[in-house]
Amino acid sequence: MASDEQMIKIVGDQFCVPYTMQLVVKRKVESFSNVHYDVFDTTGNSLLQVDGGVWNSKKKRVIKDPAGFPVITLRKKALSWKKQWQIYQGESSEKNHFLCSVQRSNALQMKNNLDVYLASSYMEDGPDFHVTGSFTSMSFKVWKGNSVIADVMHNFTWGSCMGKESFKLKVYPEVDYAFILALTVIMHETDK
Repeated sequence: MASDEQMIKIVGDQFCVPYTMQLVVKRKVESFSNVHYDVFDTTGNSLLQVDGGVWNSKKKRVIKDPAGFPVITLRKKALSWKKQWQIYQGESSEKNHFLCSVQRSNALQMKNNLDVYLASSYMEDGPDFHVTGSFTSMSFKVWKGNSVIADVMHNFTWGSCMGKESFKLKVYPEVDYAFILALTVIMHETDK
């Protein structure tokens, strides 16, 4: 296993594994007021779930473990020019539980690129991570410096037009897959 300096743990080391993780994320709009994501490994085991309101002015998404316990909460900052989201441990919004901030790289951008600032170095030396998307799809890459740490591929199907979408996540070794899931949700919500 890699040392703590090589491990990219934002949410927790229990979400970092020493091999490349292949995950499937299924998103479903359940009603006018609720959207739900399920995350599975390649054998079909449920790893995480995401719940939140669709038409809520204070957009909030809660990522839970399979037992239903909150792992992290994503909160969209109201009236943010760059569509900023903040990530907290559990269901907290307390400053001491703040993990990171995610925002568009440029407020007037055509393709969806995001910058991620960790709480420990918030807005000091530039972003700690960068997410680069494409013009034509919801697929994107997550970068730490010059290294890709995750790939997310959007699977377009006819179900995508009816509120059912799926994504394939490839998370590289020792990278926090709960963090990559959070970026996937934020990227999708920011692009809508």
